[in-house]
Amino acid sequence: MEKFSISINGYNKVEVNKFVSDVTSEYENMLLRLKESDKEISLLKEQLKQYKNLESTLNKALLVAEDSSNQIKNIAKDEAKLIIETAKKNASVIVNDALLKAEKTEIETDTLRRSLKIYKSRVKEIIEEQLTMINDMENTELERRDD
Repeated sequence: MEKFSISINGYNKVEVNKFVSDVTSEYENMLLRLKESDKEISLLKEQLKQYKNLESTLNKALLVAEDSSNQIKNIAKDEAKLIIETAKKNASVIVNDALLKAEKTEIETDTLRRSLKIYKSRVKEIIEEQLTMINDMENTELERRDD
């Protein structure tokens, strides 16, 4: 605390006035710094509010993205199951068609073998008949010659 010198009518007016001026100046400076601090606090509060809003928005976006990701995964799994089921059905149809074609080919092969056997038998019979006819003709010719 400042001490003033004593003069005729009390304290020294110049010193008191200087002190009052200094206190007033310091008070005004403090008031100015307080106002600036208040502005800065307000600005920081506003920025904090914005960051909290941003954080909230990001959290919501993260939740939405997570939900979307889960939905996409579920859709992909369902599509994969459907593709596998369709592939199995198609494979089953292909196998059944192949089996039917193989069976048909086997039947056709058996039919052709039988037909070939019958054809060979008929050709053999015809050849044998013709051979018999030729033999008969030769015998007939030989008999005529002998006579």
